[in-house]
Amino acid sequence: MSTPKRIVLASNNVKKLGELQALFEPLGVELVTQGSLGIPEVEEPFQTFVENALTKARHAALASGLPALADDSGLTVKALNGAPGVLSARYATLFGEPKSDSDNNRVLIQHMSNYTQTEQRQAAFICALVAVHHAQDPEPLIAMGRWRGELLTELRGEHGFGYDPLMYIPSLAKTVAELPAAVKNIYSHRALASAQLLRLMREAW
Repeated sequence: MSTPKRIVLASNNVKKLGELQALFEPLGVELVTQGSLGIPEVEEPFQTFVENALTKARHAALASGLPALADDSGLTVKALNGAPGVLSARYATLFGEPKSDSDNNRVLIQHMSNYTQTEQRQAAFICALVAVHHAQDPEPLIAMGRWRGELLTELRGEHGFGYDPLMYIPSLAKTVAELPAAVKNIYSHRALASAQLLRLMREAW
């Protein structure tokens, strides 16, 4: 099978689209959001990033008739037993707060207030990327990326989205939100997963 030229992205996140489009540029494919095709979001009922990404990819492929790419990503914090995890995007709503990046960050800062040692504030951005040729594809391509760092006690930086202003990367001496997009796209969890998936697509598609 040849690599398709148009792939539906099972997301309506414009910033995520921008990151992934840049990362998949070497394949010469165009990513289109499912929202632009009138496809509604699907429920994400599972406890793992991979299962949710696969569900989203199959849903988008079925509704569009196109190959699909899905990203399920989030932040895992060791001291919180892996939370926010797959609920990262709506973490604040679990505690009666609105769904927004600012509220998610504020709630996380509160929950981490008793953890003052560096080793207690270890965290990782996780990304699962899944690509399917069609909704019933028996051989979905699956890639994982993990980007480790530590949580700060206050926001720093203006770039990125989500928990980027809280996630400090010691090797770069900056938060993710302080990194230009081009630098983030070299080191990030999404970049690592994309590199894996690109190799798989070149081999299998």
